[in-house]
Amino acid sequence: MTTGRIIFLNGTSSSGKSSIARELLDLLDDGVFFHLAVDDFNAMRTKRELGPEELDAALRRTRTGFHRAIAAMAVAGNDIVVDHVLSEPWRLRDCLDVLPAESVLFVGVHCPLGELTRRERVRGDRPPGLAALQYDQVHRHGLYDLECDTGTLSPRACAERIRDFLPHRPHPTAFTRLRERDLGALPVS
Repeated sequence: MTTGRIIFLNGTSSSGKSSIARELLDLLDDGVFFHLAVDDFNAMRTKRELGPEELDAALRRTRTGFHRAIAAMAVAGNDIVVDHVLSEPWRLRDCLDVLPAESVLFVGVHCPLGELTRRERVRGDRPPGLAALQYDQVHRHGLYDLECDTGTLSPRACAERIRDFLPHRPHPTAFTRLRERDLGALPVS
């Protein structure tokens, strides 16, 4: 069985990852793609109020399980569009540990901070300032196969760039190079 392709969209909250993923599902016609979003995994959790420590532990388990679900889907031969926020170093480290690195097209989804703030206000479903808190963390690793800016390009235009780039993804991939460069240096917690 061939490992499925993983298009991994990383960006702050409200950067446009989910919109790009939906466009990709409409555009990609050389396989069957699934959109796996960390927000969807979070939404499956119980709705009862959790204390800070319990919430932190639950969120870590959720993200750890999310990474393994991505890997399991890909190893089973499924093509995946991942929508994630790598705002803590351990998240990238865990992804580097469990995902098949040569199957990952790592896409940085950027957006200017002012536009992120505006989008959060319009959406109203995120804590104000969440994107600003994530802004300096999400792209800190500094290495992608492809980058898109949703401040200047529409989700459709970003998806078209990704679709057109997919057959030409580099070898080694950014995930492979990050694994070789940083795996030992990234903090575990």
